[in-house]
Amino acid sequence: MNPYLSRRTLLMASAAAALAPALPAVTASAVTKAAGGAPYASYWYPDSFPSGTPGEGITWRSLKSWRAEDDADLAFNASAVPLAKRFTPTPVNTTARSGQARIQSLVSFGPTASNPSQGSATADYYALTHWSYLDELVFWGGSSGEGLILAPNAPIVDAAHRHGVPVLGNVFLPPVAYGGDLRWTRDLVQKDSFGRFPLAERMVALATAYGFDGWFINAETGGGDSALAADMLGFVKELSSLGTPKGLRVCWYDSMTVNGSVSWQGALNDHNKPFFQAADSMFIDFRWSRSSLAASGRNAQQLGRSRYDLWAGVDVEANGWNKSVDWDAIIPEHAADIVSLGFYRPEWTRNHLPAGRTPAQFHAADDRFWSGQSLDPSKPTPKDAWRAPATAVADRSTVDTVPFATVFNTGHGVRWYERGTVTSDAPWNHLGVQDRLPSRQWVVRTTGQRPSVGYDFADAWHGGSSLLVDGTLTAPTTVDLYATRLPLTADTVVELTHRVAAGQVTVELAVAVAEPSGPGRPHPYTYIPVGTAGPGGWTTTRVPLTGLSGTVRALGVRLTATDGAVTWRLGGLAVRGKAAQCPAAPSRLSIDAVGGDLRFSWRGAPGAVRHYALHRVLPDGTRRFLGATCQRAFFVPALAPEQGERSARFEVRAIGELYTASTPATAVHPW
Repeated sequence: MNPYLSRRTLLMASAAAALAPALPAVTASAVTKAAGGAPYASYWYPDSFPSGTPGEGITWRSLKSWRAEDDADLAFNASAVPLAKRFTPTPVNTTARSGQARIQSLVSFGPTASNPSQGSATADYYALTHWSYLDELVFWGGSSGEGLILAPNAPIVDAAHRHGVPVLGNVFLPPVAYGGDLRWTRDLVQKDSFGRFPLAERMVALATAYGFDGWFINAETGGGDSALAADMLGFVKELSSLGTPKGLRVCWYDSMTVNGSVSWQGALNDHNKPFFQAADSMFIDFRWSRSSLAASGRNAQQLGRSRYDLWAGVDVEANGWNKSVDWDAIIPEHAADIVSLGFYRPEWTRNHLPAGRTPAQFHAADDRFWSGQSLDPSKPTPKDAWRAPATAVADRSTVDTVPFATVFNTGHGVRWYERGTVTSDAPWNHLGVQDRLPSRQWVVRTTGQRPSVGYDFADAWHGGSSLLVDGTLTAPTTVDLYATRLPLTADTVVELTHRVAAGQVTVELAVAVAEPSGPGRPHPYTYIPVGTAGPGGWTTTRVPLTGLSGTVRALGVRLTATDGAVTWRLGGLAVRGKAAQCPAAPSRLSIDAVGGDLRFSWRGAPGAVRHYALHRVLPDGTRRFLGATCQRAFFVPALAPEQGERSARFEVRAIGELYTASTPATAVHPW
């Protein structure tokens, strides 16, 4: 039995049920999407559909028939955040390396069908925050009964791009045992009368329209021959040649071989070299060995390619950090890295937790996975069997431009806050409004007792979370926040919004204008007084960076307690020059209604906009938060009139980088 197949439980368990009893085949033109409902992440078959009819909640679509101008949900699904540039600061420990192994993650954020385009009303979500160790994210999914070609939804791409991480859509041609049909492989690689591959062109157009960064090709349907393999190779070459000028990547999965059979090699060898050569990278199946990876790295170099274009698959879906891995076969401690690392399903950090799990519990588990047992990348736990990414791969950052601001919003929460006030008590998730988050979670330097540090969802200044430092401080404690490349001017200031829930705390801003003296060494911080405070409300303190020049290389805080026990929250951090300006306003807010389900759209504001915030104005004049998005369209389900209300008033505002808000565009909806 193929061990890879047994691991597809989440995506495949319902595939057989989704396939109805055999009926006459449905043609691509026979199924259309009803406009006006909830928008979902898009998925397609290459051309033809399974026999029968789709299951409940499933829409069968043909990629061959897709056109951007006919895509009713494109405004909800297209990314709005460009891919940010990254830089690599001095590694925070002596084992993390730059310029060698990289990390790719294959993540299922939801089912193939009915995966909301713009978040949903639950805080229980895989809200990844450790982007700094990732080089590439694959939007994993697909099933024979729903669709095989998946476009990542906008919130995931927006969050990844904000942190400089490309996102790939997924093409999954399933094994026959899981409903695969070789017809779909032939559909994908069909040629026109000129010998071209129409679906390669269509996939490039789709990725460009949706704003993601390429494709992961996983051809696992057996029964092919060398002619089909030749067509697949031609397809991958054309996909790459058309996509490369547009900045798109292609990753090939170690499955189909040059003779057309599906035979997982666990290596780069003569059976799959041509596919690797046609693509930008290759994911090596889990059956690799130490010798096969060493040979694969050599083979890549002999082809004139980097050995780090190979991702050695590590399946963490079932056991997470308890997975037994021959780490020295991939990222040895005392020699150069052999190949790169490919995590299959790291959302285990959420999925293994019991029902009723909280966002804080998820982030604690996710910190353990990415930062290691110590929960501090600067202090790796000796002999930890789990070689956490933070101990092996140097982190990257995108914080290089002023103005810069964060409210430590992770992209999900149990309520929504604005200026410290709850404006919606509904749980939510939407990764697109996630902040640029600290790349090293969590580096704490103290000669005394280490407090706990992490994201907190019980209180926030804006969004759904804040940064909490909690514990007994027996000595001054410095928390590293951001590695940066922020140019200093005479009027540069830093603003901190913070509050004390327990204890008496002296707060200092930590600013470094030089790199550490070497890997694992602390930043040469200058400490600037912020103030001393006891329990109270949110306070915003403005700290001029007078006397400093050059470039800010790192930002942090130092806390000193007068009575030991401290509960301190940081709700916002902003670096700016001149006074913050409000962005221009959006315009032409319109509403399409189907019952209480409302589709909002508007014309975007000119100039820089971080995201848009949508509110409902209640009869008493107060505003209720409905949602935020980087797109210029938003869906709100199941709204109903307030008592005695004949019409509802809505407002959408542009939110700037410093969280300043524009004047609103408004619309009224009669009930």
